[in-house]
Parts: sequence; C-alpha cells; structure tokens
Amino acid sequence: MLAVAQNGSPFVTDEAGSERLWLRRVVLTQFRSYERAEITVDERPVVLTGVNGAGKTNLLEAISLMTPGRGLRGGALSEISRIVPEGTLFAWAVAAEVCAEEEIREVGTGRDPLAMGAGGRERRLIKVDGEVCKSQQALAEVLSAVWLTPQMDSLLRDSAGGRRRFLDRLVLGFDPEHAANTNAYEHALRERARLLKGGSRDLTWISTLEDRMARYGIAVSVARREITEKLQHACAETQGDFPVAGLVLQGAVEEWLEDKPALIAEEELRRCLYESRSQDTLTGGASWGPHKSDLLVHHTEKGMPAGLCSTGEQKALLLSIVLAHARLVMLERGAAPLLLLDEVVAHLDEKRRNSLFDEILNLRCQAWMTGTDADVFAAMGDKAQHLSVKDRAVFSTAIRN
Repeated sequence: MLAVAQNGSPFVTDEAGSERLWLRRVVLTQFRSYERAEITVDERPVVLTGVNGAGKTNLLEAISLMTPGRGLRGGALSEISRIVPEGTLFAWAVAAEVCAEEEIREVGTGRDPLAMGAGGRERRLIKVDGEVCKSQQALAEVLSAVWLTPQMDSLLRDSAGGRRRFLDRLVLGFDPEHAANTNAYEHALRERARLLKGGSRDLTWISTLEDRMARYGIAVSVARREITEKLQHACAETQGDFPVAGLVLQGAVEEWLEDKPALIAEEELRRCLYESRSQDTLTGGASWGPHKSDLLVHHTEKGMPAGLCSTGEQKALLLSIVLAHARLVMLERGAAPLLLLDEVVAHLDEKRRNSLFDEILNLRCQAWMTGTDADVFAAMGDKAQHLSVKDRAVFSTAIRN
C-alpha cells in the first residue's frame, strides 16, 4: 500500500485557467496479481518502476478499465481476476477518485459476481458517484485516457483493425457517445452476418439490422473523420524532437462523406448493404461499412508510409500522435487526458525522453509511466512522483539527484 501526501487542492488550474484531470486515489481488489492495492497521489505525473513482472502494467490496465472498452490489454473479464494456486477466480474491482471541473467524482468498475461461472454471460458493473450505470458511456463522461504499450509497437505496420481501435480511443477524448455508437454498429454487424450465414429468411429483421448499421455506422465515420482532420492539423504543429505525423482516414464511407451530407451517406450505406447480401452470405461479415476503413499514417519529413519506417521511428510517430491528441483535448475540453505510457520511455534516446517529459509538464497532464530503470526518469526530479512496485505492493521512492 502507498500513501503519498497530496499536493494542495484536488482541483488545479494554470494561470490561464485551464483545468486538470487527474486521479488522486486508485484502489484495486482481486485484480490480476493484486489481492488489494491502494495508491494515493497528487496531480503530478506518476513514475512506476520495478522489475519485469512486478505488476506495473497491471496498475495501468486497472486505470484504463475506468474508461469504456476492454482496457489496454483487451482481456476478457475472467482473465483479469486474481487466480490463487487452488484455481479460485475472484470478482475483481477497481475504484478511483477523479479530480476535474472543480469537483471530485467517484468511479468504479468490476466483474459482476452474480454472473460468474455456471455458463452465464459475463457482465461488467459500472458505478459513477455511487450510482449503477447502464452504459460504459458514463465512464467517458468522467474520465479520458489514452495509452501506449509495447504490444502496440507494430500498430502502424499490422492490420487496419488495430489502427481503427487506436483512432476510436482518440475519438472518445472528444465524444463520449462514440463507444456506444461503435458497439451498436458492431453488434448489428455481427447479428446480420449470423443471420445471413444461417440462411435466415427473416428479411424484415435483416433490413432492421442494416438500418442500424447505416445509422450508427455513419455516426462512427463522421466522428472518426472529424477527429482525424483535427489531429492532422495538430500534428502539423508538432515541435521539438518528435516527427510530424501525417494522417488520412481511408474508406468508401469516408469518400462519400467528402461531398455528401450524412443523411445521404446513410442511404448509400443502406443500399450497399442490401445489394451485397448474397456476397456477404458467402464471405461473411459485410462488404461495406466503417469496419473496412483504415487510418493511414506517414512520416511527413521523410514522405514515407509509417509502416516502412524503422521501429524507433514508428514508436516516435505514435508518441507524436498521442501528444498532439492531448494538446487538442486540452484546447477543446479544458484539460488534457490521462496518458498511460507502458515501457515507452526506455526506447527513446535521451533527447527524445527529455522532450517527452517537457511536453507532459507543459500539458499539465497526469501521465502514468512505467519502466524497469528509475534512472531514465531522473530528469523529471520532483516534478513527478516516483513510486516503486515490488512484491505486489507500491512504495514511494526517494528522488536521485
């Protein structure tokens, strides 16, 4: 357990009146390697160091699950539960106190113990300020977070699915309804594919699903397209030692939205889904829709697709995009999102590390960073709070000068 003295009031503004979004308390129960852990911090960036396997990433995952989605690992609810040698699975839970907009909000999520085992469908519980919420959208209305992990190192050269999920996470920083729209679209997409594959003759229900795919799909595409354009401008203003990333959202739906109103694009998608039923029955899925789109990234200075850049350059491009997003969120919503950076700093040279630290401090965001070597974070000094993770516990660490 860790108790770090809080620094001043829970609500922090800079001289220009910009707000800060930060966690002052995080509690984990039966979560991964932790039976229980409680962390109390102030608004400064948080550095978590320890050997591999100590539980640093588990802490970041817990924080990420207090936003919509399946967190930075994307694991099933049962995979997150702590497992003891006897094989017992526990109902995990995460709770936090979020400081923002001159108030403290209480957020909690966890595995529903009443839905565990017996072949029942797993359920995730959501609570905000003590009230049970029906949708994960309630989390997005309180907390915004973006993350980078070692598993995302191949994001810019692998399949488009990972890039779409990455973009959807960025969209959530501006549009809390985006997760609900995306989930509704994907649910209708899967149900339509199941009916077509099974040879269903319920054409009325298939048409209803296609109507939902058109409505929610266009809403998803409009939000993605708007944020991509804003991010493109924000990335173009990148300064310091990170490369400038060029962004383009590519897909048939995006092409329609170039010169057609959203309602006309809806009709177009509805028509294409109707006409492709025979083909989709054979191939599965759907031939049209935002699930076919891709976020194309290129290295502007080199004029090179990101997938052809070196691994180091790709990591720097991802960081550049995340930082541009944080700047944009701060300008539009008044407070930068939480940044969860897992083992990111160790792969940067000293110049880029210092540039990253400077950007985090300038953004006034609470970044949570992990690493095995405390020395690489020494440049932050007391501008960050340095914690050590060992034996499933978290301790404050003396700053090395």
